Amino acid sequence: MPRSTDPVGKGSAKDHSMVGTVPRNPAIDETHPDLVNPPSTDHGLMPNLVFPFSLAHTRRESGGWTREVTNRLLPIAHDLAIVNMKLDPGAYRELHWHIQSEWAFILSGSCRIAAVDQEGRNFLEDVKAGDLWYFPAGIPHHIQAFEEGVEFLLVFDDGCYSEDGTFQVTDFFAHVPREVIAKNFGWTMQQMANFPAESERYIFPGQVPPPLAEDRVFSPTGDVPRTFKHSLLAQTPEKFEGGSVRIADSSNFAAAVTTTAVLVEIEPGAMRELHWHPNGAEMQYVISGKGRMGVFANHATARTFNMETGDVGYVPISMGHYIENIGDKPFVYLELFRTAKFEDVSLAQWLANIPPEVVADTINVPRELIEALPKTKSPLQRH
Repeated sequence: MPRSTDPVGKGSAKDHSMVGTVPRNPAIDETHPDLVNPPSTDHGLMPNLVFPFSLAHTRRESGGWTREVTNRLLPIAHDLAIVNMKLDPGAYRELHWHIQSEWAFILSGSCRIAAVDQEGRNFLEDVKAGDLWYFPAGIPHHIQAFEEGVEFLLVFDDGCYSEDGTFQVTDFFAHVPREVIAKNFGWTMQQMANFPAESERYIFPGQVPPPLAEDRVFSPTGDVPRTFKHSLLAQTPEKFEGGSVRIADSSNFAAAVTTTAVLVEIEPGAMRELHWHPNGAEMQYVISGKGRMGVFANHATARTFNMETGDVGYVPISMGHYIENIGDKPFVYLELFRTAKFEDVSLAQWLANIPPEVVADTINVPRELIEALPKTKSPLQRH
């Protein structure tokens, strides 16, 4: 796309912030107007807190594709890394495991997931759009798509994690002498003659799995005692003026001890209230809509970021922020945390639950405004 040499906002009310003629990329300027013409409340230097998946490299395989946003692309993202993966119908994400835990949210389609824990107990379930899964660190597992294929997010509790660093079973076999493998399994060299030629298969084609009952394996040590599956969309949402939220943490998804998620839907014109998280940084993934996120740090630093479908955002621990729906459709996104429990501090609730004269004197407003604030939290607001 050719770059424009016209100042952004020429002839508009925002013309005052663009002086002179400079080369611009209009596609980026149009999707990030608050970086081009920031609010007057923005101040100081702050790292980038938003990165679009569209700018991430896509790794294409014979059975699908994957792309990731880690702290190599979003350096501030210390706690979490996020992966977007698509499997074709019947395709496998091969047998593998990680040093990190794996949390997942299905965006579309369906698949079968399976794992075996350290005691040989197994887990086999089917999951669909809106479902979660969670595999603890080191637990081996695999994924296989059904006839419509599947697309999902994976979240790992380490910002520098990369999907390329996974432990693959085919890679393991490729780097162990054949005679050692034969001794371990009681196989012959002839029986191993057709081992995969590649060192890892990663994502590869397969057949759509049979009905779940036909695929079950009964382990003598039993099933995994805590389910690795959770149906987030089946939860009754908490509804507020301006939208709804669904929270999945260790209180209702016991297996997920390192990752917490909140599915937020903000109606047009509404906002996620001014708040912060005392127990962890927040990563976001935008499922649909257009929003604006304002973030306040210490040292009088603040920055405003625009967010659209497919964008990844990140707010460091305890930084104050809000997210506002600036489109004409619901703004739907995930809040993700490397924590066992969801915690947030509401600015309005804090101010409502201390002596009102303290707040009134501090921000120089009539006391009755503070006394009228609700003492209970309302995560979404529309006024």
